[in-house]
Amino acid sequence: MATFFNEYFGVTADQVDDHGAFNVSIINDLPLFIDPFLLFNSEKAEYQQLHNDILKYMIFLRDAVAAGRINDDLVNAWFLFPEVKQSWFGFSLSGNGGSGLGRNFAIALRANLQTLFSNFGRETISRGSHIEKVCLVRSGIGRDMVSDFTTNLVKHFLCKYTEELAVANIYPARRKNGLDQQSPL
Repeated sequence: MATFFNEYFGVTADQVDDHGAFNVSIINDLPLFIDPFLLFNSEKAEYQQLHNDILKYMIFLRDAVAAGRINDDLVNAWFLFPEVKQSWFGFSLSGNGGSGLGRNFAIALRANLQTLFSNFGRETISRGSHIEKVCLVRSGIGRDMVSDFTTNLVKHFLCKYTEELAVANIYPARRKNGLDQQSPL
């Protein structure tokens, strides 16, 4: 039975490493996290742009809250950040069904964008805004939840990055398009 991405897709661990990707386990979450501060502080312009895009989303949420445009349906659509199961990052002894940030986080974020974070994006104390402030939304927000938040907002990048790895290294017969795929990924 295949345990890692490379084993399942019939590529070498070196091919995954050469692409700059992490060879994730496809049976258990790994205690790995996407740290938005590393995106902010990266020398790669592409990663810095990901951080900037996250900030733009937070500013969009802040402005929508301030304008009174948020109802329960929009909270569900815009403020919930579930576990991105396909990343296989986080804490789990078996599987990859983490809890994400959930409804309590969404409600707290909405409320705090009116008060605690009302100046988000316009801070004058530090060198730019930092998404890590979401840790302050409510107690119990740690690196796993910040990573879930970040992963949700950079999914487009992760999908493109994984697609490039697959096209360059996985035999076409082992790749499929669409949702009919029987892969655990």
